[in-house]
Amino acid sequence: MNFLAHIYLSGEDPELKIGNFIADSVKGKKYLQYPQRIQQGITLHRKIDSYTDTHDTVKKSVSRLFPKYRHYSTVIVDILYDHFLAANWSEYSEIPLEKYVAEFYELLQEYHEILPKQIQNFAPYMIKDNWLLSYASIQGIGTVLHQMNQRTKNRSKMNFAVIELEQYYSEFDKEFRSFFEELELYTKNEIRSL
Repeated sequence: MNFLAHIYLSGEDPELKIGNFIADSVKGKKYLQYPQRIQQGITLHRKIDSYTDTHDTVKKSVSRLFPKYRHYSTVIVDILYDHFLAANWSEYSEIPLEKYVAEFYELLQEYHEILPKQIQNFAPYMIKDNWLLSYASIQGIGTVLHQMNQRTKNRSKMNFAVIELEQYYSEFDKEFRSFFEELELYTKNEIRSL
């Protein structure tokens, strides 16, 4: 799962959201340096990733991309699934996506001082270019995939994955919906046990 899904799956708890959002930039036991609820958000993120990576439906989506994108396929599927969450947002939240992401950007600014340096560096670009809202369109996802390809020095070629997204749109959509329903249940149970 990518940024939007991790934020959404954290529920309404601000510190759980922040922890879940920053988790990829917090390695090993460094999460213990954060306040307890942010630690729990980091732990939740890791559990979500583990659940996602081992789920049969996700593996099916990944296998569709694997011949062309190899080990980058899992990253691409994470991004594509965020597209389907954003594109169908009204089915998951009563808060309009524009308002939801604006509130999250405010939260990021509120917690700026404790964010890892990497997040502090890219957060202004994320907010300025409104990444989270852009996920709702194929063009927006294309931009994200292009930026990710640049980060791999053009090795991943993941900018071309928009072709597969359009070609297999209904298949990816069906797989996302099926998987995300299970992931939401899993995450709610995990939050209760934190």
